[in-house]
Order: sequence, then structure tokens, then C-alpha cells
Amino acid sequence: MEWKSALVTFAIIFLAELGDKTQLMVMSLSARSKAPHMIFLGAAGALIASSLVAVVAGDSFLRHIPVRYLRLGTGAMFMMIGAMLVYRSLRS
Repeated sequence: MEWKSALVTFAIIFLAELGDKTQLMVMSLSARSKAPHMIFLGAAGALIASSLVAVVAGDSFLRHIPVRYLRLGTGAMFMMIGAMLVYRSLRS
């Protein structure tokens, strides 16, 4: 197993998830719950399940689409999202 890949993935996702709406929702649910450990299990299970979908989809894409096109496509999507955010901020 490539531990470096696992550690880099952990670090990137851990930092990306800090303070996002999912974490805030989990904190809110935990504050209202009498069983915070069950909130943790539910949130951890959801993150594992969504990560599994992403890994399976990514692996499938890589098997059928050349890496160059995947990079171009993801880059284009990020640019479109950025342009939409800029456009929205200029309109308001």
C-alpha cells in the first residue's frame, strides 16, 4: 500500500473539510443529540460512502477516458464555477 498517497489524501480532505457546511451541520446535530457518538458514526459512514462513490467513479473514468481529457474537463469545470461566482458577486 502506498502510505504517502493515503496520508496526502487524508491531509487534503481534512483541511478542506474544516469549517465547511458538513462540519457545521454535524456540530449542530451533535449539540442537540443525546448520543453524539451515533452522530459521529453516521457522519463518518456518510463520508466513507461518498468517498467510495468518488473513488469508483474516478477509477472508472480513468479506465475509459485519457488522463489529459480528464484534466482538461476538471479544469474547465473549476473555471466555470469560478466565473459563475465572479458573475454572481458582480450582480449583487
